[in-house]
Amino acid sequence: MKNFKQTEGLRIIENWMAEKGHAPFTFQMQTWQRYADGYSGMVIAPTGFGKTFSVFLAVVIDYLNRPEHYGKGLKLLWISPLRSLAKDLAKAMTEAVDEIGLDWSVEVRNGDTPTATRRKQERLTPDVLLTTPETMHLLFSQKNNSRWFKNLECVAIDEWHELLGNKRGVLTELAINQLRHYSPELQIWGITATIGNLEEANSVLLPYSDLKITTVKAKEEKKLDIISVLPDEIEILPWAGHLGAKMADKILPIIEANTTTLIFTNTRGQAELWYQLLLDAQPDLAGLLAIHHGSIDKKLRNWIEDNIASGYLKAVVCTSSLDLGVDFKPVDCVIQIGSVKGIARFMQRAGRSGHSPYERSKIYFVPTHSLELVEVSALKTAIKEKQIESREPVVLTFDVLVQFMVTLAVGQGFEEKELCQRIQQTHAFSYLSREDWLWCLQFITKGGKTLNSYEEFHKVILDDDGKYKVKSRRISMLHRMNIGAIVSEVNLKVKYFSGGYIGMVEEFFISKLKPGDSFILAGRVLELVQIKDMTVLVRRSKAKKAVSPSWLGGRLPLTSHLSHYLRLKLSDALEPGRLEKELRFLNPLVSRQDAYSHIPKADEFLVELIETKDGHHLFMYPFEGRLVHEVFSALIAYRISKLKALTFTIAMNDYGFELLSDQSIPINESNIEEILKKENLMDDVIASINASEMASRKFRDIAVIAGLVVQSQPGARKTSKSLQSSSGLIFRVLEDYESDNLLLRQAYTEVFNQQLEEARLQQAFERISKSKIIVKRAKSFTPLSFPLKVDSLRGTMSNESLDKRIQRIKAQAFKMD
Repeated sequence: MKNFKQTEGLRIIENWMAEKGHAPFTFQMQTWQRYADGYSGMVIAPTGFGKTFSVFLAVVIDYLNRPEHYGKGLKLLWISPLRSLAKDLAKAMTEAVDEIGLDWSVEVRNGDTPTATRRKQERLTPDVLLTTPETMHLLFSQKNNSRWFKNLECVAIDEWHELLGNKRGVLTELAINQLRHYSPELQIWGITATIGNLEEANSVLLPYSDLKITTVKAKEEKKLDIISVLPDEIEILPWAGHLGAKMADKILPIIEANTTTLIFTNTRGQAELWYQLLLDAQPDLAGLLAIHHGSIDKKLRNWIEDNIASGYLKAVVCTSSLDLGVDFKPVDCVIQIGSVKGIARFMQRAGRSGHSPYERSKIYFVPTHSLELVEVSALKTAIKEKQIESREPVVLTFDVLVQFMVTLAVGQGFEEKELCQRIQQTHAFSYLSREDWLWCLQFITKGGKTLNSYEEFHKVILDDDGKYKVKSRRISMLHRMNIGAIVSEVNLKVKYFSGGYIGMVEEFFISKLKPGDSFILAGRVLELVQIKDMTVLVRRSKAKKAVSPSWLGGRLPLTSHLSHYLRLKLSDALEPGRLEKELRFLNPLVSRQDAYSHIPKADEFLVELIETKDGHHLFMYPFEGRLVHEVFSALIAYRISKLKALTFTIAMNDYGFELLSDQSIPINESNIEEILKKENLMDDVIASINASEMASRKFRDIAVIAGLVVQSQPGARKTSKSLQSSSGLIFRVLEDYESDNLLLRQAYTEVFNQQLEEARLQQAFERISKSKIIVKRAKSFTPLSFPLKVDSLRGTMSNESLDKRIQRIKAQAFKMD
């Protein structure tokens, strides 16, 4: 090929960009050049700098330079984690090819795509197809599916950092492997934001030794303004959620001063709550304020996204449903409500504002309780020092593997030795042994050693042509309905009694309500009429008070990176001349903590003992996040029980945990180091928790993904109770009769790696072993312990309202002054 910079394709694209007042960035030029040279690779660039067009236009330029090399049909496959992301990108790509003068068709295919459109795509494949990992696997389950991919030149994996580290990433790895089988010359390109383990992310996506591999990193950096919204006064004894209504009045001027504002919350329930708070505070926002999360009707979400892009909406309260790469030009401001739990997530959300390259991103942090202001200070330092979390890839997920094997058997079938060799090329299954592979093969054909008597588990047969195939139409249909690696709680549709779909709620939430109760969904106050055929029938409610739905899994874990910076900031909080306005503002709170107890330094670990009329309280502050504290607290309770038989009530938040007993707790300076020792850590953890019960619950998801339990059937969907019952029965049978079952082994591995966070727990105890342990006996609740006390009150029954109980406890605490 002649010099790339003199090619006709590049000239056309540069002219097109010049007409729009743009010029390519250096990293875009590098990507186009390396794509033309036959490389696969990964592009790393900040939000708003054109990562998407670096890869998309690389394919367009290559086509313009040598159209004879390209066949009919699908040329570029674009895999992204979010449906809304695909829709937005397809619109941008269509505009580009139309303006350039290409007769390419760009289409989207995912769970929202109408059946008629899918059938049309199968007859006439578009030139560019945007899809999700799950839909890719659905395509592989179609008969004669390889014909769609024979002329495929490039597969792009968008927002790779969001897929890396979970089973959807494994689905993506397997999909790429299968596409390489169909199209051996395929070029693979990942697009990602900055993460802590970029090299590993690259090697997971591109583990193939025959590929020419490159990494393209933009030199440009996004400028970011982080602005704390401070309450009018400091709450010396803070508690989660108490600032909400007070802070709503401070958010309204920010909304007014900007064109369009995204207001991020961490949970769908929190989004519903803040939508109501803002409307109550400013009724004139009706029609200009919207709410967006994954449980709202798709049509309404699409309407909201269109009206953000048009600039009609003034503000949108949202969750992570708008976290990723959706390009909304009018958004010039982002507000984060409460703890964001992670540095990368905070930067991702901040990047949604000021979306063009040279605009500054602007994000306001609104605390839901005073202590969260320490987190803002921690975030600022972490971002300044460019410390971003890693995403750890998952390996040997046998549930995903057996699902994939059945998917191929439903489609065109597979030859076992050839497939085994290919599977072992992926990062996720590079350690797959021949023995494990043969187990998987036996599992899909006979149900394994234990379940081989049951015909329903004999899904795949060895055909006369030497290929493993599924011949049963019923098995094929059920398998296609259940492809994927996301097992959520059972969702029930919410519809008006008179007709009209509103959204979804989880079964466990609605089961707590009775007819006549009111709840909020999509910003509407609804009255429950009845539940019929997995549908919640409602009518409009005039109730002044209504509960916000809670969604399981809504609590995000605090990352270890942010935990580290939180400890450092708190350690420094009493230093004279602190520059951060957040720490200066918090001085009364920090001073009280120091006066009545202690501010733990970076090399110290604080333990508080407090006695009240409620009982004897033990507080510890590892600052490792709620998930780690859940295990930590159970472990400490177990170790104390070996000294004295006690019953504990346990509460935890991201900063620490509380053990409450009606008897004195035998903890003192002489035995605290023994209680916190790092030796025999995991043995004591296993003794302190019901590991078998935790593994049984984890096995439910594994059983669904592996096809042992069918979640979705024609016209029906199993309840979560039914799923747990079915999978629990299989779990107990396997425990008794096939303890070496790979899916059983995987359940325990996931419990230790994900729920117990074994590695992080080990690191925490290693750090504590090198720290000075400070034991303080406080006369009343301290600023650090009070939020934990309030969290424990939320789960208890009382005739007294929560607010009154909190005020009473605060009054008692101040009496001790």
